[in-house]
Amino acid sequence: MKITLLCSDAGHPIFPRMSTWAAQHADRHKIAIETKSKDLPGGDILFLISCHELIPTSIRKHYKKTLVIHSSDLPSGRGWSPHVWAILEGQKRIVVTLLEAEDAPDSGAIWAKTSFDLEGHELWEEINEKLFIAELEMLTFAVENFGLVQPMPQPATGATYYRRRTPKDSKIDINRSIAEQLPLLRISDPVRYPAYFEKDGHTYEITLRKRMGKF
Repeated sequence: MKITLLCSDAGHPIFPRMSTWAAQHADRHKIAIETKSKDLPGGDILFLISCHELIPTSIRKHYKKTLVIHSSDLPSGRGWSPHVWAILEGQKRIVVTLLEAEDAPDSGAIWAKTSFDLEGHELWEEINEKLFIAELEMLTFAVENFGLVQPMPQPATGATYYRRRTPKDSKIDINRSIAEQLPLLRISDPVRYPAYFEKDGHTYEITLRKRMGKF
């Protein structure tokens, strides 16, 4: 099959994983990885992974199927960075949904769901490790079951939505305890969206690392 993976940010931590997945399947499929919709070559499957663009029908029609991998239990949690918002809400089971792309974001028919559990101590890279494993499993499932899946439309009611996160959402309140804000520290990507605080006209970034063993 002719497959395209579209991820808007080449600096996204899933990008190297996508490249590895593509290499593992290159003997059976022709796979392209793109960052902009204008570069899409067309084909059998277009996967949207951490894609910030809304892909219109005029582009999707060049593929037999356009599929989205979304980290929430749809229809709950449509929108941006759903697993991050879920962790901040205290959720420990994260659902990953494979669905068809439609004009209305995250509203398409569902192909499959999987999930992973968090214990509450994992930092961003550990969370990503579990998330990326689940997402790549969805890629493989879609390819291996192409033409066999009977997609299930989402319910007409019950949808909830998350807004897009901004750098300001990573701001720490120095007047609150670390314990209160540990979930925010856990999910903050120290490279792209570091946690930070402001004091006396200065801005300070915070890097949290898990120490193995005792001092």
